[in-house]
Amino acid sequence: METDIIANIKIIRQRIAAAAARCNRSPDSVKLLAVTKTVAPHIVEQAIKAGITACGENYVQEARDKITLIKEKVQWHMIGYLQTNKAKYVVNLFDYIHSVDRLELAREIDRRAGIIGRKINILMEVNISGEPSKSGIEASEAIELIKNISALENLSVQGLMTMAPYSDNPENSRPYFAALKDLQQKIIQEGIAGIQMNELSMGMTDDFEIAIEEGATIVRIGRAIFGERNPSKPIV
Repeated sequence: METDIIANIKIIRQRIAAAAARCNRSPDSVKLLAVTKTVAPHIVEQAIKAGITACGENYVQEARDKITLIKEKVQWHMIGYLQTNKAKYVVNLFDYIHSVDRLELAREIDRRAGIIGRKINILMEVNISGEPSKSGIEASEAIELIKNISALENLSVQGLMTMAPYSDNPENSRPYFAALKDLQQKIIQEGIAGIQMNELSMGMTDDFEIAIEEGATIVRIGRAIFGERNPSKPIV
C-alpha cells in the first residue's frame, strides 16, 4: 500500500505539472489536497510522508477522531457539507473550511472562532451547476453573501469552491470551472474590503486537469491516491 501511494502521488504531481504547463502556469500554483475520507490514520500518515501537505475531510466526527491520532504536520481542510451546529468543532480542527454557503453558518463559525481567538480561512461553496442535489449558494447570490461575510472579523475569505456535475467525459466539466473563474473575477472587481480571492478549489480525480487549465489553485484528489473506497468499509 505504501509503495502504491508514493507512486500514485508522483503520477498525480506529474499530471498537475503537465496541466499547468499547458496554460503557462507554475505547478507550484496548484495545491494537491488529498481527500482522506474513510482512509485510516496510518495510511494518511504514509501519504504525508510521501509529500502530501494538505488533507481534506468530509465529516466532522471522522475528522475529529483522525486528526487527534495523526502526529504528522499537515494542513486540514473541511470540504464536506457543514451543519451549523458543528461549527464549534471545526474551528478547533481545520485550517480551511471550503463549504461555507450561507450567512447563518458563516456567523456561527465567526462566533465560535472569536471565542477561541482564531481567524478561520474559508472558501465560499458555489453551486455553479444549479443541481438541486448539490450544496452551495447559487452563483447569482454569491456576491451578496460575500459582502455580508466581509463584515465578520474572525473569518478570512480566501476564494471559492465548486463541484462539477458527474460525467464520464472530463471536458464536460470545463464550462462549470470556467464559470467559477468568471465569478471570481466579478467578485474581485467589486473591491470588497478584506476579501481575498486567491483560491479556486475545483477539480477531483476525474477532471482535475481540466480544472487546472481553467484556473484551479486547489485540486481535491482521493481515489487516484488511495484507490476505490467503500464508505461502509474504510481503507485500513
